[in-house]
Amino acid sequence: MTWSLTMKKSVLLAALLAVAAAASAAVLKTDPAKSSVSAVFKQMNVPVESPFKKHNIVIDYNAAAPDTSKATVEIETASLDLGEADMNKEVAKKDWFNSAQFPKATFVSSAIKSAGAGKLTVSGKLTIKGKVADVTFPVTVKADGGKQVFDGALPIKRLAFNIGEGEWKDTGMVADEVTIKFHVVAQ
Repeated sequence: MTWSLTMKKSVLLAALLAVAAAASAAVLKTDPAKSSVSAVFKQMNVPVESPFKKHNIVIDYNAAAPDTSKATVEIETASLDLGEADMNKEVAKKDWFNSAQFPKATFVSSAIKSAGAGKLTVSGKLTIKGKVADVTFPVTVKADGGKQVFDGALPIKRLAFNIGEGEWKDTGMVADEVTIKFHVVAQ
């Protein structure tokens, strides 16, 4: 079987296009030591920012075509660090995160769109304590020494996810408004 020059060029072009497509969209490796997820809220009207110590963030990012990108975030709810062991145990209990029954909060993107230079609009499903909500929030992205840095904040209402049941539904002690902040460094 002899291959014509045109067939050889077509096969070569198809192979190069496949390699280029694979190279432009890639799952990034997140640097856990440089990445963070935290909850920002007011307790007795005093601002508090507490980190989640355990999270897994997977970003399949294509800077040239952000709409082909995807992101998934899993946060271990019992890893919220309020700075005191007793408080950390309390928020893992049934009235708060109920971490025994719902060990993870998750976000799965459904759309990532460019919102201008260095800006994205991310939409998807947020699941906390068995409650699912459609959310949309802005994210900034920048290249930094061969790495991609993603920063964003997602405001939520804790009571919409039954975080703080019983006596903790009262927003006088802990405000209903919570912002989930994240800083992700990946390559």
